[in-house]
Amino acid sequence: MPEGKSANIVRAIAVVGPTGAGKTALTQALASAASGGSGAVPNAAGQSTETAITAIDFMGDHYALIDAPGAVDFCADADCALPAADLAIIVADPDPDKAALLQPFLKAVEDLKIPHVIFINKIDQARGRLRDLLDALQPVSALPLVARQIPIWEDEKVAGFVDLALERAYHYEPGKPSRVIDIPKDLVEREHEARFHMLEQMADFDDHLLEQLLSDITPERDVVFADLVRETREGLIAPVFFGSTAQGAGIRRLLKALRHDTPMPNLAAERIGLQGAGVYVMKISHMGQTGKLAYVRAFGGLLADSDQLTLSDGSTHKPGALFAVQGGQTKKASSVPEGDVAAIGKLDPVSAGDLLSCAGAKAERIAIAPRFPVFQLAISTKDRKDDVRLSGALQKLTDEDSGLAVLHDPITHEIVLRGQGEPHLRAVLERLRTRFGVDVDATPPQTPYQESIRKSAEKRGRHKKQTGGHGQFGDCVIQVKPLPRGEGFAFVDKISGGAIPRQWIPAVEAGVKDAMQKGPIGFPVVDVSVTLIDGSFHSVDSNEHSFQMAGRLGMNEALAACEPVVLEPIDKLSIYTPSAGTPKINSAVSSHNGQILGFEPREGWPGWDRVDAYLPQAERQNFIIELRSMTQGLATFEAAFDHMVEVTGRRAEDVARKAQQHAA
Repeated sequence: MPEGKSANIVRAIAVVGPTGAGKTALTQALASAASGGSGAVPNAAGQSTETAITAIDFMGDHYALIDAPGAVDFCADADCALPAADLAIIVADPDPDKAALLQPFLKAVEDLKIPHVIFINKIDQARGRLRDLLDALQPVSALPLVARQIPIWEDEKVAGFVDLALERAYHYEPGKPSRVIDIPKDLVEREHEARFHMLEQMADFDDHLLEQLLSDITPERDVVFADLVRETREGLIAPVFFGSTAQGAGIRRLLKALRHDTPMPNLAAERIGLQGAGVYVMKISHMGQTGKLAYVRAFGGLLADSDQLTLSDGSTHKPGALFAVQGGQTKKASSVPEGDVAAIGKLDPVSAGDLLSCAGAKAERIAIAPRFPVFQLAISTKDRKDDVRLSGALQKLTDEDSGLAVLHDPITHEIVLRGQGEPHLRAVLERLRTRFGVDVDATPPQTPYQESIRKSAEKRGRHKKQTGGHGQFGDCVIQVKPLPRGEGFAFVDKISGGAIPRQWIPAVEAGVKDAMQKGPIGFPVVDVSVTLIDGSFHSVDSNEHSFQMAGRLGMNEALAACEPVVLEPIDKLSIYTPSAGTPKINSAVSSHNGQILGFEPREGWPGWDRVDAYLPQAERQNFIIELRSMTQGLATFEAAFDHMVEVTGRRAEDVARKAQQHAA
């Protein structure tokens, strides 16, 4: 909180919505208008990649605005911040054709039970009726959308609005507060109709108001305002406002609505399960010399730098330092008021989503499902001396980014970055370079192909070497047979009569397994049974190494004679898409050698489908790019390995050729 301000309770407001709607511009416009500026902010051409906190003061109240990224690649950054908000502003485009873009954001705040309002930005660019836009938006909202305003049109552009609660008209004045005017005569009837519809919607949650409407009694203005506040705070309705950040239009009206409609922080504390004084960890950041910072919101009272914080495991920690937050800047503070957002240093054990108690009681972290990583890149350091630094940097990046995961593939031996899309991983690579000084090469990850066999073979493996003194001798005969898909590996010992001493039989098995690490085509071998049936030894020259070499030689010869085949991993995908995109998704799966298993409505998502399919893992790399291009960026998927299947024909030849080229 700025110096000189009283320690009033602070409200936190999340600003969310799709890319291009103008979330960051709205945050800046609210800050401008709150400080006495025009509220006019040009719409930015870029996109946010990280959640930002902006502090504003308006009419004696203090607010923390949580500006959440809108691009699907970066939305995960706000997943842990959103539960801390008292209210959310969903920023929308005035084009009805883009209404579906709001559904993921509406669903997120609805699932979290966060009260929210809709702000239709760029109303100066609107070319259609507000009621048509609301008709397009309503199917993607679980709450009734209650228009608080209707537009005043001049020369086919929105020049102002009528406030339906106040029954007062305002004309936009560029760079200035809107001017009060008489309601235009041609809008009087429309205003009455729209206001009555607003009251009808509110009456669904107020029996007294319903009774007044049925009795043709006009409710008092104070009653209407009180109902709007209550129903908004309780998450029963979603009020709709409009304006233009570029013109500064409608910004002050939105600020005044936020002042009345935003609930107190105790309701957010109840939602996330925090009792008494404590903090909720919204975000983690690693900041060079400052080290690890936990961005938190204080609940239940003042947070002081001397407070002991109890973690979910019962351990207690004292904040290393306490910082006030404003955008990307932090300033050391001795305390922060209830509801405000602060950064705490040296809380190394905590993660985003943790609840920390100031009262000594343990508080469990809230359950936030991680987003499935839909895009991957294999990385390696350009300078091998950076390998250790890379490991530490990746640990810090995954700590602060819930949408990022790192996989050490046991088959391809690659370090695989897994994230929310190509732009997301490119941003991660840039952070690696600029923040941690680690340059890496990035390529599509190798597909973890495997090999198996079609037929059986019996081969002898003999290792004999004489170099003066003790030599080396190992001899074994093995039978190799295919196993059913998914059975893995079996080794059977049928040695009799002491043909091979018992202590060296495990060495034969080790040699066989060693040969299976890379079969004749170039991939690990699976689903084979090896039976050791005979062999011989030398009383002086035989040893463990010799029999391991014999097992390896015999297995190499046997695999080459057993008609090796390539196996590829098949994933089972659950693809989530707006229903209009389902036919395109079905075609895309087929074009990528996939198989549709079926589809059904997506539970809890009106107008969406879930398509289940098998898809070769080799086809998955750019699949998300194709899905998003077909569905305005909305479709996504979750995937899990399901089974291995034999690759045949020309595809098998292509895979084998590429494996040989890679080995060369």
